[in-house]
Amino acid sequence: MQTRPLLRLLNACSEFLVEVNSRHQQRQLFNLASICTFQADHFSTTDHNNNNNSKTMQPQHNQHSQCLDMTNVNPHILEMEYAVRGPLVTRATEIEKELSQGVEKPFKTVIRANIGDAHAMLQRPVTFIRQVVAGCAHPKLLETDLFPQDVKDRVRRLLAACGGHSVGSYSASVGIETIREDVAKYICERDGGIASNPDNIILSNGASESIRGLLKMFNKCDRSGKLPGIMIPIPQYPLYSATVVEYGMHLIGYYLDEENNWGLNVDELKRAVEESRAHCNPVLLCVINPGNPTGQVLTRENIEEVVRFAHENKLFLFADEVYQDNIYEAQSKFHSFKKVLTEMGPPYSSMELASFHSSSKGYMGECGLRGGYVEIVNMDPEILAMYKKSISAKLCPSVLGQIVMDCVVQPPKPGDSSYELFIKEKTEILKTLKEKAMKISNAFNSVEGIKCNTVQGAMYAFPKIFLPEKAIQKAKSLGQKPDFYYAMNLLESTGICVVPGSGFGQKEGTYHFRTTILPPPDIFEEMIQRLTAFQKKFLADHGA
Repeated sequence: MQTRPLLRLLNACSEFLVEVNSRHQQRQLFNLASICTFQADHFSTTDHNNNNNSKTMQPQHNQHSQCLDMTNVNPHILEMEYAVRGPLVTRATEIEKELSQGVEKPFKTVIRANIGDAHAMLQRPVTFIRQVVAGCAHPKLLETDLFPQDVKDRVRRLLAACGGHSVGSYSASVGIETIREDVAKYICERDGGIASNPDNIILSNGASESIRGLLKMFNKCDRSGKLPGIMIPIPQYPLYSATVVEYGMHLIGYYLDEENNWGLNVDELKRAVEESRAHCNPVLLCVINPGNPTGQVLTRENIEEVVRFAHENKLFLFADEVYQDNIYEAQSKFHSFKKVLTEMGPPYSSMELASFHSSSKGYMGECGLRGGYVEIVNMDPEILAMYKKSISAKLCPSVLGQIVMDCVVQPPKPGDSSYELFIKEKTEILKTLKEKAMKISNAFNSVEGIKCNTVQGAMYAFPKIFLPEKAIQKAKSLGQKPDFYYAMNLLESTGICVVPGSGFGQKEGTYHFRTTILPPPDIFEEMIQRLTAFQKKFLADHGA
């Protein structure tokens, strides 16, 4: 039998897999085991067919087998998770279809509080942004009186920078030069005059594309075979954990301090990096400020501590700053990592840093148009050239997304014909978000079994839920995580779709969920009422 040696090898791999610590070795063994399983199945089928053929001598007409199946698909894709668009979202969509078909529910609508998508939550687009996009997409509109003069001037300037004066043409892989110059000007003004070089700015389809592309640059084992280690906060935005797993890198989680309003404690960074060195080679530290899903805003002193830590441990810095416009608490202020490390002077001012921004968040909420950028400072010029080479295969980011980003970084100025309407819309959006940020933490803290830190910034609350033991045991009996069980019950009972805290990471024995603060005020009030009533019933039903 040809299968026996392969099965013996498979069993040996399975036993040894438990013993090895190196994730690189585990991955190699996993792949080998998958191949053995596939080949063993193949030979077993072949032996069976040969036996049948020897009896019947009839040709076999089997169906074509799949070239890609669960035995040979990339194991990292199997392992990666992205909770923000997980099973709860799938079920929410099913419930919406059931409601449309007349199925009776204890609620009339689904409230999608699972994702930071402002326009899906009925936020109105900013007029200036949409007028510029419309004019660029259909230049004949410039011949009408629909748009104010500053919009027409912006459209003509941007179209002049496009090939053939059309947004339908490719741009440079790094983005349109005129827009990169506008981004550099914005960064310089934001950071109090600190220079920004357009050649260090790369436009992208949202910040996510740049984050994923740059992470890929670190995907190389060191000389001892250790995987690159990527430090990310816990809780964290699942883009990071999903990408690190997809690339086969080693995730180093450092816990944010929930008792200190999700603060970033440098002692915790030290613990995480030291404990990880036996398993990986730490190369990069990611910080999300303001925080997602936790809503904290780092102080300048805290950022300085993080910069010193990264310098001492020779770590490249990622600063995810897409929520820099979303600051609500009066005592909080946004400080860019670039500004802080530059003002700290040598040796910190020469540290490698990538900082990310997006048109999807802030007051803009233009998620679907996919505008974003990364500014990379102090990177080895040869490596920066390699990164630019790596993105060239994708041709270019969306030109309309680039145009949205230009509107974000260079909005109307006082005296421009669009300024008064623009500043009115921007102020109203941020004012409403601030009111909801304050209201949601107060509402949660008034309900038994829920505790919520102040939402200082971003677009989310991440309350802790104290689950009764009966609920925890019920979840385990169903093969579910306790916070997933809670969130699914919340969805089925109230129509509110949130994300379980386990999708973002959390300390063992604690449970949370993430909700956005984006629903419009009337729906937001209804969401709080539904959730409050559910919490009381959930505790009663589970013996609390």
